[in-house]
Amino acid sequence: MAGGATPLDAGTIVGLLADDDRRRVTAAIVLGATSLEAVVAASGVAVDRAGRALGRLVAAGLVTRAAGGLAVGGDVFEQAAREALARPKRSEHEGESGERRKVLDAFVHDGRITSVPAAHGMRIVVLDWLAQAFEPGVRYPEREVNEIIAVRHPDTAMLRRCLVDEGILDRAGGEYWRSGGTVT
Repeated sequence: MAGGATPLDAGTIVGLLADDDRRRVTAAIVLGATSLEAVVAASGVAVDRAGRALGRLVAAGLVTRAAGGLAVGGDVFEQAAREALARPKRSEHEGESGERRKVLDAFVHDGRITSVPAAHGMRIVVLDWLAQAFEPGVRYPEREVNEIIAVRHPDTAMLRRCLVDEGILDRAGGEYWRSGGTVT
């Protein structure tokens, strides 16, 4: 970064490189192009579009102009990566207690169960999380239970069985209802 400019964050870098022309211009510079003419030749981007892309990259600070020509500062990427890694990760399970959040962070991502824990205590936490999709007092036909579970994991039969075996769902006459789990 040139004299006192604000360092680019990872999101800004990704935004800059989301455009095909800017990405191709950046790649050409990384591979050794040091002038606009060399960038055009290496990237295949028309001179007017390459000029606009280059102007935007220079203005943002991703590309610098120096005595040797154009350059992409590797330190820009390193600094952005360090800052991104230093930021505390936000859990999608923020409202949960510490231990419960740890289990859910390990086994549930983007609202889907990635794997069912083998350890009983952890499995109960995941099943209880799944049970929140079922309204207490409502009776569900098996088809609807499968649809609700399928949104969260593909093995509906296994999870339906686990929910029943653990007393979280009960079943009779082809219907299921919530009989356990926490209620918020």
